[in-house]
Amino acid sequence: MSTARLEAFSDGVIAIIITITVLSIRVPTDATFSSLISLLPVFLIYIWSFQTVGTYWNNHHHLMRATSSVNAGVMWTNLHLLFWLSLIPFTREWLGGHVGEPWPTAVYCAVLLFAAAAYKMLEWAIIRHQGKDSNLATVLGPTAG
Repeated sequence: MSTARLEAFSDGVIAIIITITVLSIRVPTDATFSSLISLLPVFLIYIWSFQTVGTYWNNHHHLMRATSSVNAGVMWTNLHLLFWLSLIPFTREWLGGHVGEPWPTAVYCAVLLFAAAAYKMLEWAIIRHQGKDSNLATVLGPTAG
């Protein structure tokens, strides 16, 4: 089957993830510069999270351009990636409320690690579906697994 449905669904989920991430930033109750500055750690974590999700969205687009078709295995592996990305807003908010604390930091980093692993698994699933001589396998070279 073509990649169009998988791409459309992924784009929608990623758009929702980015929206939820920004909506969890609370507007300061005071109209002072110092109240805005107090949000700097939260905003920096938001920037990192936005950049991370945006990078996955961009890379996913290019990944699908190098993919001619998908099967059920690729679709489930893609859903696995989206699962880990969907946890970014939750972990970003927890970390933003507890900057420097070990558990929120560790869980946020673990989610990013598992998302990276899921993306690599998606590459492998596509190559497994399309073969070692596919466009993606050629582009990725020896790391294609």
